[in-house]
Amino acid sequence: MSDIYESAANSLGLFSSPCLTKVELMLTCKGISDRDALSKPDPCVILKMQSHGQWMEVDRTEVIRSCVNPTYSKVFTLDFYFEEVQRLRFELYDINNSSHNGLKEADFLGSVECTLGQIISQRKLSKALLRPGGTVGKAIITITAEELTGNDDYIELSFSARKLDDKDFFSKSDPFLEIYRLNDDATLQLVYRTETVMNNLNPVWKTFKVSLNSLCSGDHERKLQCTVWDWDSNGKHDYIGEFEATFKEMRGAIDGRQVGSLCVSSLRFNHFNHTVISLFLMHSFLDYIMGGCQIQFTVAIDFTASNGDPRNSCSLHYIHPYQPNEYLKALVAVGEICQDYDSDKMFPAFGFGAQIPPDYKGVVEAYQACLPKLQLYGPTNIAPIIQKVANSASQEVHTKEAMQYFILLILTDGVITDMADTREAIVQASHLPMSVIIVGIGNADFSDMQMLDGDDGILRSPKGEPVLRDIVQFVPFRNFKHASPAALAKSVLAEVPNQVVDYYNSKGIKPKVPSEYQSSSAP
Repeated sequence: MSDIYESAANSLGLFSSPCLTKVELMLTCKGISDRDALSKPDPCVILKMQSHGQWMEVDRTEVIRSCVNPTYSKVFTLDFYFEEVQRLRFELYDINNSSHNGLKEADFLGSVECTLGQIISQRKLSKALLRPGGTVGKAIITITAEELTGNDDYIELSFSARKLDDKDFFSKSDPFLEIYRLNDDATLQLVYRTETVMNNLNPVWKTFKVSLNSLCSGDHERKLQCTVWDWDSNGKHDYIGEFEATFKEMRGAIDGRQVGSLCVSSLRFNHFNHTVISLFLMHSFLDYIMGGCQIQFTVAIDFTASNGDPRNSCSLHYIHPYQPNEYLKALVAVGEICQDYDSDKMFPAFGFGAQIPPDYKGVVEAYQACLPKLQLYGPTNIAPIIQKVANSASQEVHTKEAMQYFILLILTDGVITDMADTREAIVQASHLPMSVIIVGIGNADFSDMQMLDGDDGILRSPKGEPVLRDIVQFVPFRNFKHASPAALAKSVLAEVPNQVVDYYNSKGIKPKVPSEYQSSSAP
């Protein structure tokens, strides 16, 4: 149980997948050495990102003259992709002239390498710079991360009303609500129309999501007009009332970004002065990660006999001296990303069909060391593994803060032999802070795995209970046989951020509020 060692992974490039969010990085340095006895250094930090094995400059800070403890005003803005390893390098230079477009006359003072995931998971990362030659210097660079919130942020809105006017003679009103945005040219743009709640003067409309760009063009003080109608089948709906409010006013009614209410009283809305508008502002994946939520990563490896004798070069478990097998490739590709979000980097590892000896420290090392001692057997039962992780995840259900989210990676070569129990286990796990990733190794028929994924329909237990949310992602490794490990990781982990957010928001669990940063002292 331990760290996925980095040397087993191939170099990773950048991809053009949709950006999850943007983050801002702020830098400070302390203890920069005076290279010139007559003057202090003029430090500048250059940010580089690895792309296809090459370090490419992304941006650089300003030069701060005569300073050994600089705090830079320059903010680096980066696209964040959870499903990728984004390697960063911060290089510190002493700029000897007024122009720092070129570095020919600059003195290289040291550098730090890390991943963007490591910075985000810790919010504030401090590391000693490695000096030229690779020795550890006394200078410390501190990188602070914040999520950049912008017009593409999505919020979740919930509206309800009380004591509406009754517009029908033989029944109660059938209310629905329309939200309009007031444009710059004074026209109204329909943003959202709720469903109709039949025969009800105290309706609670379904919660819906909308981007701030659609709702108010990113302008929190733009007027929104909300109108309530009594639905009629002939299309001639009866007007009940309306009110105006800005998103800022709605948000101001919320205490601590929790569910709240805004009581609206308006002359044009005088028929229901007790109308309540509930607003729930969606927390993002980074809200939870930066609030301290840990990704608990568990690996389950198929040691059934269908894999073939590990001593035979045709076996899926064969350890080639120069080329990792598919199990190792999948394990490293996914584990290398998840480890950045796990503080102790200790990963439980299970084998079904055999058991990994407990005295090996690393998952990869344990896998390689135990193979010669195992007799591969069977059957391919994965329900017990899901239930094992679910038992740990169930301990998080009653907590008030998002502390741990569990990811189970199952690597298997065969058809599941306990499909009914597996469906039941997944349905129950869908109520927990948990996701399941299944990678099919080899060329078996994985049609049953596709059913577990749930993309083509709602997975149900043998008793007919539907899965509460889609928590399973399945990919056959053969689809990525000639691609880089990064492509596999990108495919299987792309849905995890939304699964994390959907779980915690559906439970009304807010992220832990991180402690405020301590400002760095000026030189």
